Amino acid sequence: MSVRSGLRALERLAGRLPSGVDLYQLRPDGRVLLADRRGARELGPQDPGGELLRFIDDGQFAHYLVGDAKTSPERPSNATYKLGIVGPRSAFTPHAHGGEHLVLSLGHASCGLYDAERRRVVDLPLAPGMLVRIPELMPHSFANRGDGPLNILAANTGFGMDHEDYAITAAEAERRSDTELAAQLREVERTQRLGTVTAGERLAARLRRLATALEVPR
Repeated sequence: MSVRSGLRALERLAGRLPSGVDLYQLRPDGRVLLADRRGARELGPQDPGGELLRFIDDGQFAHYLVGDAKTSPERPSNATYKLGIVGPRSAFTPHAHGGEHLVLSLGHASCGLYDAERRRVVDLPLAPGMLVRIPELMPHSFANRGDGPLNILAANTGFGMDHEDYAITAAEAERRSDTELAAQLREVERTQRLGTVTAGERLAARLRRLATALEVPR
């Protein structure tokens, strides 16, 4: 289903939505459509509504579903929950979060995790529907293996993106004189790999796009 036909389908549903209700379609091609009482639109980097925020690095975007960028232990809103749009064939700067972190991948991703007990980096290929829980202060990286945008759903306990402990990079750890954390993050950075999408995954993605076209309400 094309974006245009997807928008038409959501437009027909938009007028039926109660006030305050948002309806999202997270497409298998990584594009995101949003409907509310005002109508339907694509949620993207050029969105005139300013609904996307910079997500750790340039070219990566986030849209808050619960909480906001200013969430902190001093200004709590329970966990924050956001939709991330990760650019094609790109990776976040390795970092560690001050709180527990959960990421649901809706595409073909990879996650590098520093195992302090074994003193090595573990690389996890993630398929659509796989969710990874990352403990607080565990150095990690996250990458999009695919050639199109990658949607992720990310939940963080206690910290929004504006908080200084949301994403601690190696440079920030060094500034804080936390040499152990900095060294672990540098190791993740050294070994980080984007990875590739296998032939089987490409076939599954084509079938998923077909299934989406058949299942979206008309």
